[in-house]
Amino acid sequence: MTTVCLVGCGNMGFAMLKGWLAKGSDVTVVEPNDALRARAAKAGAVALSDAAELTDAPDLIFLAVKPQVMNVVAPQYARFAGGGTTFVSVAAGVTMDSLAGWLPGETPLVRTMPNTPAAIGQGMLVSCANDLVGADVRGQVDTLLAASGETAWIDDESLMDAVTAISGSGPAYVFHFIECLADAAVALGLPEDIALQLARQTVAGSGALARASDTAPAELRVQVTSPGGTTAAALEVLMADPGLSDLLQRAATAARDRGVELGKS
Repeated sequence: MTTVCLVGCGNMGFAMLKGWLAKGSDVTVVEPNDALRARAAKAGAVALSDAAELTDAPDLIFLAVKPQVMNVVAPQYARFAGGGTTFVSVAAGVTMDSLAGWLPGETPLVRTMPNTPAAIGQGMLVSCANDLVGADVRGQVDTLLAASGETAWIDDESLMDAVTAISGSGPAYVFHFIECLADAAVALGLPEDIALQLARQTVAGSGALARASDTAPAELRVQVTSPGGTTAAALEVLMADPGLSDLLQRAATAARDRGVELGKS
């Protein structure tokens, strides 16, 4: 069985951990925060407070810490670098060149970007690897990530900032859309509880339909829109120039650019 160490068990790390444990994986967590460590232990993981407590070299070490502290955390595991351990970074903006500086030697490295729906097995997890990651290890990583949702691999590491901007940060955009849709419902006179129910289920149901259907989203939109009807009236506002598409492109570009900045710093 592949031995896995998860370093950092905040929201994203815990989301992945729950998916792994649900599939029966044996995971050791290193988390200095008492509350987060207790949460990981309660979920069924072996939970340690410090890197020094990890004695045996795991097959895979997932570094799920904030990018701003990766330069402090990653070197604590350098004793496992250059051997049989593959390091998987979940930190936005942290390049494999940076990781290689903290983890010297011929070290297999993977960058992955999950998102929080991984907590319920509905995540989107995109990865890229350096040339030292063989097909067997890549398969092991993919199997673990698939426990949390759909997976994809890219060859060009520079595209990871775009991935972060779309699927990594994307759930926050969707949650904000639900907020705004519920607020609009309240403004139209609906009670707050009904407004939120309508917004949540409309987004959830529409997403499920888009995923299950072979029909392109643009065509699904057309199917809902009767000429001269209520939906058409709303879309005249959302699809104006500039409209929702322009707003989302600017938002995603801002997220991408911030990922680039984090990588440089």
